[in-house]
Amino acid sequence: MTMNEQDDQRSRPLLAALDIDGTLARPATMQIDQSVRDAIARFVAVGHHVVLASGRSLVGVLPIARSLGLAEGWAVASNGAVTVRLDPRTRRGYELDDVQSFDPGPVVRSSRAELPGLRIAAERVGWGYDVTHLFPTGQLNGAQQIVSARDLAGRETTRLVLRGPGAGRLTEPVRAAGLSAVLAEEDWVDVTGPGLSKATALEKVRADLGVEPSRTVAIGDGRNDLEMFRWAAHAVAMGHAPAVVREAADAVTGTFDEHGAAVALGALHADALHADALHADTRPAFS
Repeated sequence: MTMNEQDDQRSRPLLAALDIDGTLARPATMQIDQSVRDAIARFVAVGHHVVLASGRSLVGVLPIARSLGLAEGWAVASNGAVTVRLDPRTRRGYELDDVQSFDPGPVVRSSRAELPGLRIAAERVGWGYDVTHLFPTGQLNGAQQIVSARDLAGRETTRLVLRGPGAGRLTEPVRAAGLSAVLAEEDWVDVTGPGLSKATALEKVRADLGVEPSRTVAIGDGRNDLEMFRWAAHAVAMGHAPAVVREAADAVTGTFDEHGAAVALGALHADALHADALHADTRPAFS
């Protein structure tokens, strides 16, 4: 590649898909370090794109976008089931672009038969959740309304949460039924419609923005980031991520306490993803 070709490559926009919990924000407190805010601001200021991509519901993603100064652009919520265009000119500050719902009835009925004490929550986009039992404070974003399991099973939803001892063993049966299921924790399973993931939503965003596939990067720390890692031209795992996530990445940055997301974004800003910059022995992301 000639010098002119390298300069032209670096002038084209990058798309950075960023997980929130454990990547940008500390899960327990939702604290976001100033170094991350600064790195995002520099990245966007030169014409690159930041897209938040989270398992959180939309009502949990929007405050993070606002706190990061991301008033325009795109955001992906509910593990790819909800995509919005951020626009400060609209009444709510966003417009729904894509909402993928499914019938939760079969999962609700089979899960309750298997685990009668299971807590189940069904997302209501932009508001919160209908729940069979109240979830402890901080576990769900937005409001909660207790409804009967029958009523919850009878309304389509974008995201279903199965929570309780033994919930993890429901993951494979849910997938066998044709739905998408992510084991967030041993007692927490997220369910969305068939074939959905952060990656499916991000691919639509990438195409809309006109970003080349080779100019995409993903930074995350969870199992629900694995599809996103496969989608991106370059995947960066946080240093505290589980082994399966770190092994799936092209590079591993620092932990949350080491400001790993800011380090990775800083390397992107310079368009120089070196092993030294990302604390990993890996090839450069972009050639």
